[in-house]
Amino acid sequence: MNTSDIKESELKEIFSIEIVVDKPIVVGQDDTVGRRQLIPILSGKVIGDGFNGEVLPGGIDSQIIRPDGKCDLSARYAIKLEDGASIYIENNGVRTVPIEYVEDVKSGKFVDPSVYYFRTIPTFETYDESYKWMMDCIFVCYATRLPENVLLKFYKVM
Repeated sequence: MNTSDIKESELKEIFSIEIVVDKPIVVGQDDTVGRRQLIPILSGKVIGDGFNGEVLPGGIDSQIIRPDGKCDLSARYAIKLEDGASIYIENNGVRTVPIEYVEDVKSGKFVDPSVYYFRTIPTFETYDESYKWMMDCIFVCYATRLPENVLLKFYKVM
């Protein structure tokens, strides 16, 4: 087998989440490291084929926004599906914003998602047999920050 025998991976959208967040809690900020903030996750909707449900309150998104506009983020939250299953999600990733939009992002203003890169790699934990397959697959998440929420689209790498 050589590398020409390896086909490109395909992505299959599995579900999306609209997350409602509270205002950021700024932990600290300087001109070298950037701004560390914690963003409480309040609620949200899970939407997908067989994946309808809600985001449970109590999650947190920990972010460091670097002076150059790059944001390293690590979110932890849980969802409860209509069939009663609960899934814990750990979502780590980056958001890269051109320098001319950094202050807009920091102040919470809407920035057109076409001008920035916002991707995460989610992992899942569940105790429901119907969803344990998610713990054995690679997913990527395309994210968009909207004025009232964060939209996450979860794709399974096939």
